[in-house]
Amino acid sequence: MGSVIGDLLPIAVGIAVSPVAVIATILMLLSKRAGSTSIGFALGWLLGIFIATVLFVILSSALSASGNGPSATVSWIKLALGVLLLAVGVKQWRGRSGEHEPPTWMQAIDEMTAVKGLGLGFALAAINPKNLLMCIAAGVSIGSASLATSGVIASVLVFTIIASSTVAIPVIGYLVAADRLREPLAKLKVWLQDNNTTVMSVLILVVGVVLIGKGIGGIF
Repeated sequence: MGSVIGDLLPIAVGIAVSPVAVIATILMLLSKRAGSTSIGFALGWLLGIFIATVLFVILSSALSASGNGPSATVSWIKLALGVLLLAVGVKQWRGRSGEHEPPTWMQAIDEMTAVKGLGLGFALAAINPKNLLMCIAAGVSIGSASLATSGVIASVLVFTIIASSTVAIPVIGYLVAADRLREPLAKLKVWLQDNNTTVMSVLILVVGVVLIGKGIGGIF
């Protein structure tokens, strides 16, 4: 299972440091309904990652070979996901210097309820194409590793916890020490807004290269 966790780490980190999710979390923590909205968002984010990953664990398990090691089909899937992520990363890198208007939902965060926050968190985690590609990659890595049921469950939980950590930790920290965290969170929000495209493009490129390597290694 250790090698699977090693494969999952860069993918989990790629999701965890997603600037959009972290910015959304900070905006909610600075909003009028900071506690309820941020908790809803964190739960939605965690559920989105967990459900998307489990779905592709199940699908990739069905495609895995009966012998040792991943099937050629799974390796081709990893290669294809790596190429897609690489293309997304290059596109983002090229557009990093332009002006970007904040999305409409981000401007409406101050008025969001806990239920809307949960729905937004789930959508950003499980439906957003960049995150979905990485959840697919994680699901394929776990499902094709021929692990025992306990190993599959542990791998999914470890991946979900790491990928959700940068949303969950600020929410928990804010509930414990809101006054002390307000200023640092505001500064972090400004930095992420200025650098979010660069950060995300680099991470996507790294994960894409890792997947391409894994795919090629399984095919040849």
